[in-house]
Amino acid sequence: MKHILMPTDFSENSWNAIQYGLSMFRKTKCTFYLFTVNKIPSYTGAGSSVRSNQEKLGKNMMKESEEDLQELLKRIEKLALNIKHEFVTIAKYANFVNAVRSVVENKKIDLIIMGTKGASGLKKIALGSNTGDVINKVKCPLLAVPENAKYEKAREIAFTTDFTFAYTATMLDTLKELATLNDATLRMLYISKKEEKLSAEQKKNKKFLSDSLKGFEHSFHTLTNTKLAAAVQCFAESRDIDMIAMVAENHNFFERILFKPIVEEISYHTEIPFLVLQE
Repeated sequence: MKHILMPTDFSENSWNAIQYGLSMFRKTKCTFYLFTVNKIPSYTGAGSSVRSNQEKLGKNMMKESEEDLQELLKRIEKLALNIKHEFVTIAKYANFVNAVRSVVENKKIDLIIMGTKGASGLKKIALGSNTGDVINKVKCPLLAVPENAKYEKAREIAFTTDFTFAYTATMLDTLKELATLNDATLRMLYISKKEEKLSAEQKKNKKFLSDSLKGFEHSFHTLTNTKLAAAVQCFAESRDIDMIAMVAENHNFFERILFKPIVEEISYHTEIPFLVLQE
């Protein structure tokens, strides 16, 4: 059985991510953990009366969150559900990332599905701070679902890489599982600043990747002399890509795509889900 964590703040953005996840795993036996966190207010160092008020506030917030989770369950029940789906609600009063990490470890979570909302203004940042923190600090695969993404079978999944990171079989499990689930073709995208040959280490990593994907329809592609984010955009549009995957541990490459502010309007930030692989 799959164990999938779905953090929610009860926004339409997070509801969209929940619908996406339920649709994608509609034929899979799963336990979905609907999870919300109330942030602990900073302690002012004042007296016991302040602490007492904070504790009272915390209890009230938890009660409201538990009620909201029950309302969320009622909303889910109106959807066409898989009888193999089970739901567990969890409300916590804690630091968000610490709470997510705790649930991932205690419930043996296989995948986190989170909604993301694009930033406004000229400079665009792909992921919100909570999603970014989870990616960087929690060792669990994560599917980031943009606010405008609507589920359709992911026929083409692009795996962006520079081949500088040594993959492992475990790391690729989630990628292969989603490819199988969607009957998808995997497109390995290597982006180079200039035309240059792969190093011995890059060739070794590429071969491991190719060997690991035997039995899966896949192909390797190269783009050169172009900005990284623009290259991903171009490839996604030209191949009609439905999902983009990358490895979180390859921080330099990863952050250049997802966390560096860019001036251009990069539409895949708000349309195509990102699958972030972890060890």
